[in-house]
Amino acid sequence: MFFNNFVTDIGIDLGTCNTLIYVRGKGIVIDEPSVVAVEKGTNVVYAVGAEAKRMLWKTPGNIVAIRPLADGVIADIDSCEKMIKYFIGKILPKHRIFTSTRMKIGIPSCITEVERRAVIEAALKAGAKEVEVIPESLAAAIGAKIPIHEPAGHMICDIGGGTAEISVISLGGMVITSSIRVGGNKFDETIVKHIQNVHNLMIGQQTAEKLKIEIGNVAPDKNIEKMEVKGRDTTTGLPRRLEIDSVEIREALKEPVNMIVEEIKATLGRTPPELAADIVERGIVMTGGGSMLKGLSKLISKETNVPVILAERPLECVALGAGEAFELFKDMSSDRAIYDNLNS
Repeated sequence: MFFNNFVTDIGIDLGTCNTLIYVRGKGIVIDEPSVVAVEKGTNVVYAVGAEAKRMLWKTPGNIVAIRPLADGVIADIDSCEKMIKYFIGKILPKHRIFTSTRMKIGIPSCITEVERRAVIEAALKAGAKEVEVIPESLAAAIGAKIPIHEPAGHMICDIGGGTAEISVISLGGMVITSSIRVGGNKFDETIVKHIQNVHNLMIGQQTAEKLKIEIGNVAPDKNIEKMEVKGRDTTTGLPRRLEIDSVEIREALKEPVNMIVEEIKATLGRTPPELAADIVERGIVMTGGGSMLKGLSKLISKETNVPVILAERPLECVALGAGEAFELFKDMSSDRAIYDNLNS
């Protein structure tokens, strides 16, 4: 216990779009875009996080802004290592960095063993002393304050930038889990494609994200919202303005949203009857930035006939849960210590 007073527990949501870091006793201390800007040829870091995101698609020839993660997994291990090191350096004094730091990092369940090792390696190379990974949906459930240790079924749906993960949790573990590489980024990409195909207008991904956030609504709504966008006409090559409404965005998002809904249905279909009964009573808990898409909770509830609850702090749940998991699982182990002599 004395040793634990000198240990810094850190929970990391290493997201495709954003990286969030939780420090025990301090809460969420980092919430920045997962972007690194480096100089071409030398790979010297030019900017990280929010500053680097502002450079995406706008850099001069000698600077390239990249996302180290794609679909929830590391695409560029060197940049990912530098990004972790930079963020941790912002929150811990240099003399304390990694001498007594435990990291728990949320990862999608659909990743391969090679991809899982890449996450651990990036954190260790950044200087961490102890690194563990935790399935994102389990971390999200802990962060959403779901009593995961109970002998009862809880369903969590965590929709991040790169993946959507649906899990049924009971007695501190995942009974069933399913993960698909569909998330907020896929929403943005389908909006870009739709506007290009229907209106011959090429818009940037940041514009698509703004459309999604401001007027995106996947459930039918009498109130039709509109927004003006600017882009490049694919026929003339010249800049052009266009007004888009929420009905059109709903149409554009239909395919990726349906993929998530069908995955939730399939997971419910594989759930043991007693746990399914618990879920009908307790509802499906939604976490992650993608779960904040207007009308999504309503649509999922309608399609599944199960209540849907949006977590109180959906964007922060994975990081919170990853950081709190150290103590939670230690307490759960202590509770079961009474049975140790029966197994010796």
